[in-house]
Amino acid sequence: MSIRDKSTHAGHTHHTPEPGTPQHTLAGKVAAVTRIAMGLLFLWAFADKAFGWGYATPAAKAWTDGGSPTKGFLSGVEVGPFAETLRSWAGAWWADWLFMLGLLGIGIALLLGIGLRLAALTGTLMMLLMWIAEWPLDRFTEAGEPTRSTNPLIEYHVIYALVLILLAAVSAGHTWGLGHRWTRLTQHHHWLH
Repeated sequence: MSIRDKSTHAGHTHHTPEPGTPQHTLAGKVAAVTRIAMGLLFLWAFADKAFGWGYATPAAKAWTDGGSPTKGFLSGVEVGPFAETLRSWAGAWWADWLFMLGLLGIGIALLLGIGLRLAALTGTLMMLLMWIAEWPLDRFTEAGEPTRSTNPLIEYHVIYALVLILLAAVSAGHTWGLGHRWTRLTQHHHWLH
């Protein structure tokens, strides 16, 4: 055992877990469960908006029935320096398509454990845009109503983005996913891992 693998603190010896040990495997499994849960989160949002399952999207506003997945959210933007721009995007065909393809693509990548770097990049961009749309820095709307912002910086869009980045950083697709195969398939295009 090398000095790097062993450290002594107050008379106790600590070992760094080797790949294949229960500690290493447990971390991989926790990352895989988190990856799958995040994938299902994105896929659920896609399906509910596409088919109007009655949770966030009523059946009458389903994308497949001519509804717009961005109109309700973006038309309600009331705060922040980009409010007017974001409201102008509400219901635009390109915004609807980019949003829905993003939800679907990120969800599939996470579920299968492939392209996690690309999923983290696009997912972080999507979360940043949604954070900007909600603009949690403001406590009040232009009309003086509370925005319901509970924390100006660390809120759920930021947490989702950090989780996506973490999953890519630890190669979470290698446990219970197709990450190893995807890495071999895209070995000359590291940005796709």
